Amino acid sequence: MSPLPYVSLVSTAGKRSATLELASEIERRGFSGIAVPSLGDTLALCTSLAHVTSSIQFLTAIQPIYRASANEVASTASYLHEVTPGRFRLGLGVSHQAMNKRVQGAAPGRPLSDMRAYVEALAASQRFTGPLPPVLLASLRDRMLDLATEVAQGALWANCSRSAVAQQRNRVEGAARDDFWCANMIPCVIDDDRAAAAAINRRTMTTYVTFPNYRNAWRSAGYVEEMDAIEAVLASGDRDRLPHVMSDVWLADCTLFGTVDDVRQGLEAWQSIGVTPIAVMSSTSGGQHRAIRELFDAYA
Repeated sequence: MSPLPYVSLVSTAGKRSATLELASEIERRGFSGIAVPSLGDTLALCTSLAHVTSSIQFLTAIQPIYRASANEVASTASYLHEVTPGRFRLGLGVSHQAMNKRVQGAAPGRPLSDMRAYVEALAASQRFTGPLPPVLLASLRDRMLDLATEVAQGALWANCSRSAVAQQRNRVEGAARDDFWCANMIPCVIDDDRAAAAAINRRTMTTYVTFPNYRNAWRSAGYVEEMDAIEAVLASGDRDRLPHVMSDVWLADCTLFGTVDDVRQGLEAWQSIGVTPIAVMSSTSGGQHRAIRELFDAYA
């Protein structure tokens, strides 16, 4: 039997205490880990997780490198590594241009060289902060994946097609160490009404298809017609049409939706290619906490 997936967990204003209680329940129910995305204060939630859990793995997925200096991140990451030995991983990414513009003082440059410099600065900071946890790089495409195999201890994908990641995972086999860890964040909706569940994932993916680096990754995966259609809609300015040009095949390759069996089998399929699945839960009838409880029911 495959291990239970990781669960993506976001802490939002007004629900932070409830989110920590949910994290404790995720651990009690035997899920493999908790992934903290860049919404909200990623490292703050991870610091809380260090103290409300005792055994579960957790990671940033991701901490954007332009949001905080390498020295600042190294200090917190080293703290987490020390107080939760072997439980914390630091996932880093360059994020997206639209998001980086919101960060005061951020000056994004060339993604590969900026990431290399950031990881080098993290390593140099250990002289003052102490040892760091394993570092993972968000690797949508092959060049960043190659950098990850060179300077990091793992790679993270998000919203990527399983067919393409399976090929990238094979690429890793020849370049990375045996302990190189791979994971993918997967939008998931559990509902017997597959059309309703798919509609929620289409709404989720509406944001991601506006980012050029995601569209380039999906083009590389073979979804050229889909990306052409999406770019035509973006050019027209009628973003309400975006869900209507997302093909069923593309959606099913990048997300999971449908019955409990559909979603569980999909998560196991990711596990079978050597990629740890991170379930990013949404619901047809509520918010994040309800969606995660639907995942609890799926593995009860």
